Amino acid sequence: MKTIGLLGGMSWESTELYYRKINEATKHALGGLHSAPIVMVSVDFQEIEELQHHDDWVTCANILCEKAQKIEKAGADFLVICTNTMHLVAPQIEASIGIPLLHIADATAERILNSGVTKIGLLGTRFTMEQAFYRERLEKKGLEVIVPGENDRNILHRVIYDELCQGTLNDHSRLEFIRIIDALHIQGAEGVIEGCTEISMLVKPEHVGVPLFDTTAIHAEKAVLEALA
Repeated sequence: MKTIGLLGGMSWESTELYYRKINEATKHALGGLHSAPIVMVSVDFQEIEELQHHDDWVTCANILCEKAQKIEKAGADFLVICTNTMHLVAPQIEASIGIPLLHIADATAERILNSGVTKIGLLGTRFTMEQAFYRERLEKKGLEVIVPGENDRNILHRVIYDELCQGTLNDHSRLEFIRIIDALHIQGAEGVIEGCTEISMLVKPEHVGVPLFDTTAIHAEKAVLEALA
């Protein structure tokens, strides 16, 4: 089995989910006491979050490139960035290392298309919903992507940073997420991407009437398939 490189800590709550899901999938595939060989570097999210909100993506990229290089030197065969938003600097990270990068949007698009869905709603941070790096990658795969309106984007962004990234699950916020998902469905979305790795902690498939695509689970499962290939 190949060694999986995890670039985590953004937030540590979602990185914990990656670790658990990767090992659960490995055990399911191999049985017994098998677990996944993993190299992980986890960053201080406070530093990254401040840079994000000052639009200092150059410094973000520099920090994450350095961490990715450490992961490669420690023996990882490929890299998984355990967050949707920081795929904004995935091209810089990919260029800085000699091992493959398993892109979260590619894995997600593959799962969506295999399900037969072509028009998809996208939830996430404002960066993920509003900037082109994620949406356009999905569109190049053949998906039609719709995002919530500005007010709802602000609600999603606030809940992600002020609550979910701090491990807080709020019933009122869950209802707001469900309302936003219902609105996307009314606009024609056949499913919805939980395009922030923490959202799946709050909103489960049983809460809504449309398929949810949990990027954390999808990315983790794809990593195990790659490691077993």
